[in-house]
Amino acid sequence: MTIAIGDRLPDVTIKTNGDKGPEDLATGSFFAGRRVVLFAVPGAFTPGCSNTHMPGFVVHADEILAAGADAIACMAVNDAFVMGAWQQDQNAQAMTMLADGNAEFTRALGLDMDASAGGMGTRSKRFALIANDGVVEYLGVDAKGVQESSAETVLAQLKG
Repeated sequence: MTIAIGDRLPDVTIKTNGDKGPEDLATGSFFAGRRVVLFAVPGAFTPGCSNTHMPGFVVHADEILAAGADAIACMAVNDAFVMGAWQQDQNAQAMTMLADGNAEFTRALGLDMDASAGGMGTRSKRFALIANDGVVEYLGVDAKGVQESSAETVLAQLKG
């Protein structure tokens, strides 16, 4: 079942790339007590994610934070090393990179997809959400393109 507006995000341990390498990150703690914008991509370094989706969040990061978000996070079913390298490549230091390498958080959200036909295994659907103290306020999932999960759409939701 896919997570919906009003639902609490599941508490799953995933990874982030810390100063000394991969570190555990409990999603329950990460989202607690603040308003977080989370966007997810099918894969770091893939063309649509690198050329279209991520750049909008890099360009609009200051506006998103000024509009009421306490943090911006980007997630993919990749490892923490890949997410750290992608963060550097995209100049995305304003956001926290979340590595859901085993797709556990993605599956718990009900937003996983089978990309085996392209040799990519289980991946995340392209989506964005706004969570306030771990409760979903907005959820936009894209089957194609980047309309519901774009930085511009998220910014419009924050400005309400």
